[in-house]
Parts: sequence; C-alpha cells; structure tokens
Amino acid sequence: MDQHLQHADGTTLASHWARPVSSGTTPGPAVVVCHDFPTPPRGSVASGLTFPELADRIATQVGWQALTFNFRGTGGSEGDFSIGAWNADLRLAINTVLDAPDVSGVWLLGTGVGGSLALGVGARDVRVRGIAALGAPANLNDWNRDTSRFARHCLRMGVFSSDQLPPDTGAWAREIGAVDAVASARRFSPRPLLLLHGTDDDVVPVSDADLLARAHGHAELRIIGNAGRRLRHDPRAVASVLGWLDRQEI
Repeated sequence: MDQHLQHADGTTLASHWARPVSSGTTPGPAVVVCHDFPTPPRGSVASGLTFPELADRIATQVGWQALTFNFRGTGGSEGDFSIGAWNADLRLAINTVLDAPDVSGVWLLGTGVGGSLALGVGARDVRVRGIAALGAPANLNDWNRDTSRFARHCLRMGVFSSDQLPPDTGAWAREIGAVDAVASARRFSPRPLLLLHGTDDDVVPVSDADLLARAHGHAELRIIGNAGRRLRHDPRAVASVLGWLDRQEI
C-alpha cells in the first residue's frame, strides 16, 4: 500500500507498507527497509524504486510486515538531504511501525548508506530488535574529503529541493563526519546483525564489513563472490536476507 509518512513540521515522505495476506489477530514482526544514497545516472528520481517490490516479497514469503520509504530529497519525498534529516526520517518510520497495533517488534534492513544509518539509529533505540546491512560503509569520510565537491554532487543527484547548497555547510559536513558505523555496531551488540557484502563492490571495500563484524562480535558476515554494489538485485543476497528474517526470534 502506497502512502505518506508525515513529520511534525509537515514534511512528507513517500512510503510503501506491505502486509501479509493473512496476518491473523496476533501482532507480528515488521521490518523497515532503507535505501542507499542516490547514484548516477538518474539520481534521486530512481532511489528506492524497486524497494516496494522487496517489501512485498518479504510480506509474501516471510509473513512479516515491511515498510519502505524514501529519505528526504529522494523519490517522491519532500525536503533536503542531510544526515540529521535522514536519521529523523528513519526514526519516524520506526515510530510509525511500532504505533501500529498489529506490530509486535521492529527490525531494520538497510543498503549502503541506509545500512550505516540503520546501525546508528538502531544502536540508540533499544526497540530495534535486529539489523541487516548490505554493503554498508564503516564511515562517510570520503564525502568529507572535499565538502564543496560533495555538495555539488548532491545538487547533481537532485537531493536538494532547490539549486542552493546547504546554508551552513560546516554543520552539514559535521553530521556526515559523525557517522561511525563501527562504533554503532559495537553498541548494537549483542542484538542480531546480518552483514552482507559483495567481493566486487567498487564503492565500499569488503574490509568495511569485516570491521563492522569484529566490532559487533556476534554478527553473521556473508561475503558474496562476484557480487557488486547493488546487492538488492542479487538473488543470493535477497535469499540470505529472507532466510535471516525467517530465523529471527519473534
């Protein structure tokens, strides 16, 4: 079901909530699905475009509810990209799911940067029962090597509602620099963590997945041979996620 999530300030986010055909009367588990940062050539327009399909598959094959949404500045969502704003968007999605009377608990599934933010938000929210992160970077330091250049890249990707850069690029950059998925993985332990990474990922090195796994101490780490960046479209990765969800203690 396509719908919108709404922040208190009126900012709306496009979302899709998939529910099992027959969920019965007993509350059941749900997963919030987070997309990656936009990539060329279509940028923000195509962000999360196939994630409703993934949410539907989770509902059909695993029997869980699944909410996927577009972060601010992408897809049909309003607003401008910033790490602080995206964290707030994820917290809104978590609260929306847990407010539903037929949901007993929430898990997170994030790809790329969405996985790193899921770790950061989940580490600070004891209500999050488990996290699956696909190709998640350990940090976003590469974005801050040249803040002005990255800000211009954001303009090209269409994640700002206008052609203006953030009014305070210093604060904007500090939020990026504060992302530390390794520390978040450590803090999230011993709650369940699944880490998937492709050997041919040309954006985030496989060593980042190893850093996250070692920081957590109990993570399920799966390195997928000959898999690239877009694990969402790799049948082996999707099967691993579905199986992991199905094995969770609910």
